[in-house]
Formats: sequence, C-alpha cells, structure tokens
Amino acid sequence: MKYWRKPLDLAQVKIPHGVLFILRERCKGCNFCIEFCPQKVLKVSEEFNSKGYHPPMIVNDAACVSCGLCEMICPEFAIYREEELREVTSL
Repeated sequence: MKYWRKPLDLAQVKIPHGVLFILRERCKGCNFCIEFCPQKVLKVSEEFNSKGYHPPMIVNDAACVSCGLCEMICPEFAIYREEELREVTSL
C-alpha cells in the first residue's frame, strides 16, 4: 500500500502476518473462507478430501494480514491461523 506521506511512527509499525493451516478432512467445501477473504489468499483446490469436497488451498501466503475472518466464518473449524509479526520494509 502506498501512502502520500510517510507515517510518523513508521519505525514502530508492525504488519500482522498470519500463517494459515487448513484441516482438509474437516472441510465441507462451503467456500466461505475463500469468498470472504479480503486479501484473496485462498482458492478452491482441485483435490478432494475423503468426504468428496474440494478444500481450499493457500495461493498467496505472503498477502495474509491475519484478520482472522476465515477462522471466524468457517462452520466446521477447518481453518486456523497463527499470527506472526514482521517489520515494515517500505510503505
């Protein structure tokens, strides 16, 4: 994201980053996590789980800002995240 000016607290800013984990066998293929992800980190995979559904797959892990929406919206608790912190390199 580009700003028109440099933030005053740029040295203290930490961008949240999430590492996603998908429990493929719990997924029932509702695709809520894919549809509601604001950063478009997930997409439908071509593979099937044992129930015959297409679980999501991670496309752009670096774009995840750890908002937690995928985790909150999943009715089967098939996706979770662990948050990491990384420093801002440039804005």
